[in-house]
Amino acid sequence: MKLIKPYAPAAWLLPAVLLLLICPAARAQDTAPQTKQSTAHPGSARLQPGDHPPLTPAERFDWFVESTAGFPSLAGGVISSAWGTAFNSPREYGPHWEGFGKRYGMRLTGVSVGNAIEAGLGAALGDNPRYFSAQGQPFRQRVLHIVKFTFITYKADGGTGPNYSFYAADVGNNFLSNLWRAPSENDTQHAMIRIGEGFLGRMASNAFNEFWPDVKQRLHK
Repeated sequence: MKLIKPYAPAAWLLPAVLLLLICPAARAQDTAPQTKQSTAHPGSARLQPGDHPPLTPAERFDWFVESTAGFPSLAGGVISSAWGTAFNSPREYGPHWEGFGKRYGMRLTGVSVGNAIEAGLGAALGDNPRYFSAQGQPFRQRVLHIVKFTFITYKADGGTGPNYSFYAADVGNNFLSNLWRAPSENDTQHAMIRIGEGFLGRMASNAFNEFWPDVKQRLHK
């Protein structure tokens, strides 16, 4: 099978289609009267217990942009691409700067496709992709909170339930990306490994959002 480069237009088709569905609703929401504005960061929100408002279409679009092209995501891409280049994985890209660029592009397409699926499907299911901190709770409870909200999320009615949009995004993205990945990693076994890494990545993102404000506060003292 011919290898499609990470920057091929086909790799961006799905997120582009999903965003076209989200954007009109976001623009309509922006022009409608607002009774309550959310000031929470797109990635992590710290509100009062029980106060977990659903995302507006505009906020969901902001979440997609921040989660895809925000500093934590781009920095994570540098680290993972450097790691892959150091160990020449996948081997087709080579252990050089060009290979680093291909790995970075491949990761970015995967992140954008996954986030687009989660944003689009989440809008239909009412899943809230934001992480709400358990700040103020004992350390053990905060760690359990991180793990718990890797698998569940807040729903539009304020309750919690399985994060189906993330499940679909993680599985769908990693199997779909087999279409343009290097031959050495475009099989089912590697897709399953990437799915597991996706859950670990979401857990790590939750941990960052949970504890980084504490670290930043200490650094500023």
